[in-house]
Formats: sequence, C-alpha cells, structure tokens
Amino acid sequence: MNGAAAPEPTEAPAPSPQVPLDWRFSQVFGERGAGEDVQDVDIISAIEFNKSGHHLATGDRGGRVVLFERTDAKDHVSRKDAEKADYSISRHPEFRYKTEFQSHEPEFDYLKSLEIEEKINKIKWCQETNGASFLLSTNDKTIKFWKVQEKKVKKICEMNMNPSNAPANGSPAGSTMCGSSARTPNGGILKPGGLPLLRLPVVTSQETSLAANCRRVYAHAHDYHINSISNNSDGETFISADDLRINLWNLEISNQSFNIVDVKPTNMEDLTEVITSAEFHPSHCNTLAYSSSKGSIRLVDLRQSALCDTHSKLFEQHEAPGSRSFFTEIIASISDIKFSMDGRHILSRDYMTLKVSF
Repeated sequence: MNGAAAPEPTEAPAPSPQVPLDWRFSQVFGERGAGEDVQDVDIISAIEFNKSGHHLATGDRGGRVVLFERTDAKDHVSRKDAEKADYSISRHPEFRYKTEFQSHEPEFDYLKSLEIEEKINKIKWCQETNGASFLLSTNDKTIKFWKVQEKKVKKICEMNMNPSNAPANGSPAGSTMCGSSARTPNGGILKPGGLPLLRLPVVTSQETSLAANCRRVYAHAHDYHINSISNNSDGETFISADDLRINLWNLEISNQSFNIVDVKPTNMEDLTEVITSAEFHPSHCNTLAYSSSKGSIRLVDLRQSALCDTHSKLFEQHEAPGSRSFFTEIIASISDIKFSMDGRHILSRDYMTLKVSF
C-alpha cells in the first residue's frame, strides 16, 4: 500500500549434518590376565546405580556384592545442572573400588528338595541415613537388607602401666603409705583394701574401614523364583515379585508380607502368562507397574483394593492377524521395565526391542 517492495522470502539454512555418537569405554572393571579363564562365580548378574549416581553396586553369581564410588566428587555436578551449563565437562566420571561383601550363600530346601543358588538377581539402593548406605539384594528366594558404613578402628600399642612392676599384694610399685591410704605414682590415692592401679589402654591411631551389616532377612514368602524388587518412594516399603505373585514388605518387618497381586489360576493348566518384572512409581507411593510374558504392562493403584486383581491401565500391543508363530510369545515376553524420572513414561525391554509407553 505504501509502495515499499515486499521482502523476498529467504531460504531456511540447511540443517547441519548430525555427528554420529562415538561410544567407547571410559572405565573397565574386572580385567583378567591373558589366558585366564572366566569363572562362573565371577560373572556379573545384577548392577545398579544409586539415585545420585555417586555409587555403583554389582552382584555376581557367587553371591557377592561389590560397591564402587565416584572419585571426582569435587568436580561432578548433577545431571540437571550439567545440562543447563554452557560448558562441556571434559572429564569422565571415575569410579574406584569401595568394598565388597558376601551377600548370599548356597542353600538347600529340604522340604522341596530344591537347591537355591547364591546368584544375585537384583540390587536396589535405599535412602541414605547419617552417612550410611542401605541396599536390598536378593537371590531366587531370600531378600536381605544391608547397611554399609564407615567405622573407626582404634589401635592400641601399649598400656599406661607395666604389669611386671606391680607387687604381688596388689599395691602399686613405688607407692608410699600416707596414714591409711597409699599414694600411687600417677598422683592418685589407693585406699586400704582397694583394687590395684587401673591399667588404661593408650590409643595411638585410628583407621577407617567399611563394614557391611545385614539388618534384615526377608525369607519364606515366595514359592517361585524372585525376579525383581523395587523400593517405594515413601522410604518404608518395597515389593518383591516372582512368576505369579507380588508381595508388599515393610523394611522394619521381616516376618510378614502382604500379597497384593496374584495371577495364579485355580487350575495351573489354565496358566497363560507369568509376571516378569515389577516396579514402583518414582513419586506416587500408591502406584506400581508389572509386566508379563505376553508383552503386556499393567498399571496398578493400591488405593483401589487390598488385592489388586484388576489394573488401572493396560499397555499392550495387539498382534496382527495371522502373524502368530511358535516364537511369538518368546519374542514378546518383557524382561524388564523402568519408569522415567518424572514417572510419565515406562520403558520396557523385550527380546528384540525397546518400547516407551505413556
């Protein structure tokens, strides 16, 4: 209208080619020598970071739990802060060996004539308290609650009195009688009929060592192999799941649990699927999800009923007609599920794919 020429449309800049990610090992644990055979007990069967990412726990087939901790504690920042920062962190996180302990031993169930392996199936970190770390570890049948903390060990090199200098009658050597009392070399007074001079230890040094103590043992609650455990956001309860049931535990009560999910049919011949994994919601203490061997994920609300026979939401992928084969159920079986940090998404892993549900 005003006679000015309309600006010519400019072409959008061509997108820069995406640089492929370069994956490499930043740190390797458990290196073996040339020609050294790998023992079956040394094979890792479970691994778990704690919530902050500063500690790492691994479990093996020999029933051992090995803990690692970050050594660059002064340099590392949280993941959220690192994403907001306008600089790149050139140094990779480094972990060092912290401690290890024997979590489980091989057992034998004489009632069922069943040998129970010591292999660690799952490890879960609990909330830290007063500088001590807590974690849950489980094999096929038994769950244990561990406390790992630093303890100062005092070393004693000598006593403050040489016992060879003390006379046989109990009076300290070099004491002088003063009326009805005896004066000891260190200035104290020994009354008649009293005990010999008290020998006190002299502490020369204090060493710090890590000690792992088993605080609770949760046993005899599962007829089938435990495949997963998960902590609740309330910090007081956790769940354990086997092929057909999910039990709810209180961390302070080891002799009682509540069965909240039971998929065992009246007739075992009618069994069509089993539970493969279960996990609590990261922030809602009343919500949990569990997966099945048929590729479905069920969301459960504990507020609905004591026994969660029905689900709040079902995630499953329908099969195309005529596509079912002998390997269909094997490929569709979900081996593990994880909630995202905000709890809005569920990542599931089956035989060949990863799927995100929301």
